[in-house]
Amino acid sequence: MAPATLCYWDIRGLAQPIRLLLEYTGTEYEDKQLSCGPAPDYDKSCWFDNKFKLGLDFPNLPYYKDDEVAITQSNAILKHIGRNNNLVGETAKEQAEADMLADQVMDLRNGFVRLSYNPKFDDQKPSYLEELPNKLRPLSNYLGTKTWLVGEKITYPDFHLYEMLDQHKQLKPDCLKEFANLDAYCTRFESLPAIEKYMKSSRFMKAPLNNKMAKFGFQ
Repeated sequence: MAPATLCYWDIRGLAQPIRLLLEYTGTEYEDKQLSCGPAPDYDKSCWFDNKFKLGLDFPNLPYYKDDEVAITQSNAILKHIGRNNNLVGETAKEQAEADMLADQVMDLRNGFVRLSYNPKFDDQKPSYLEELPNKLRPLSNYLGTKTWLVGEKITYPDFHLYEMLDQHKQLKPDCLKEFANLDAYCTRFESLPAIEKYMKSSRFMKAPLNNKMAKFGFQ
């Protein structure tokens, strides 16, 4: 079996939860990273010149290829890897909850990304942070005293939630002070042996969170 290929920009972005899941599952993969050019043009020809030559039905980044699939859409990629490793939930109820949570975490990401790339980032940041507890509280309430989102076994949306909580802590280090269970959740995730090993390796990407044209997380 040939190694899988994950391709994305040379940032954490949408690819980081996928990288974390691949590392956790011990999947052999190539982490193919593309770079856009400098300001002011931020040239992306490395992608646009090749996107229709890769055998993808819906060319986009990230894309993922293995012996079974060549797919795009980050939640679809996460779920595919999760399905192959029994990380999508044990029952129909758990599977439905995992899918719901995957979309809920994506909503959290989308708000964060809109702020990070907003030319008026400095003006918008205070109101975003004021509203942030209202976005985190439902997740905290849903997690409750469970170990992971769906129960006592980790599932694929946990990898995205961890990443988004970590990115928010870089925006506001004490953003979880009201949510002790989410803070403990992050510590628990980082203590998973495969994740801890990955985070200590030279392959782990601490930064940048976002691409060069962002107003936050581009360094």
